[in-house]
Amino acid sequence: MKLFVGLGNPGAKYAGNRHNIGFMALDRIAEDHGFGPWRRGYQGKVSEGRLGAEKVVLLKPETFMNLSGQSVRAAVDFYKFTLADITVFHDELDLAPGKCRVKQGGGHAGHNGLRSIHAHLGEAYGRVRLGIGHPGHKDAVANYVLNDFAKSEQAWLDDLLRGISDGAEALAAGDAARFQNAVALRTNPPRPSSGTQKPESAAKPKAEKTTAPAATEPPADLSLLAKLKDFFR
Repeated sequence: MKLFVGLGNPGAKYAGNRHNIGFMALDRIAEDHGFGPWRRGYQGKVSEGRLGAEKVVLLKPETFMNLSGQSVRAAVDFYKFTLADITVFHDELDLAPGKCRVKQGGGHAGHNGLRSIHAHLGEAYGRVRLGIGHPGHKDAVANYVLNDFAKSEQAWLDDLLRGISDGAEALAAGDAARFQNAVALRTNPPRPSSGTQKPESAAKPKAEKTTAPAATEPPADLSLLAKLKDFFR
């Protein structure tokens, strides 16, 4: 069994915030993979379902970001998860918008939700870092993360969330490379081949080009008639 935790702040006021991209990721997984209805539990909202062979618990803490660790700890204590069973989805200022990276363990880099989880559980859990970009100055960070994604960002945001859902089964199975490949196929789809071969439409005029018919010998009966005429001259 695995625990996927999405970080964010509860309530409609924060629903579209950049800081809530972790909630958004879990909502997309739950919807696309037929998870059960969200219910209250462990100081948050919980939904259960399966991703491939793995049973997965989705948790969205409702303790507000700075106290996320309380909710995660409550779920861990109930289900007896190990830190290796936990993956936390969170916004990442140090990644460009739409980028996604999987990480196991390490510091919290000043993220208040991760800081709280560290305090309750330690640092050896998995993370899915979801790039939202940086506003350019540290004094602007709080306002930036607590504002909604702009309309101009909706396209890459939707691609990212779709990619996360596509790769969720691989992530639950512990295959981070296959998960990130699934995300990349949505956010950076392969471009059409740029080889030198002309497209069929361009080659068509050449295929239709006609040439003068090659010279052919006259039919046999006409040749014989001509020879008889020469003989009796």
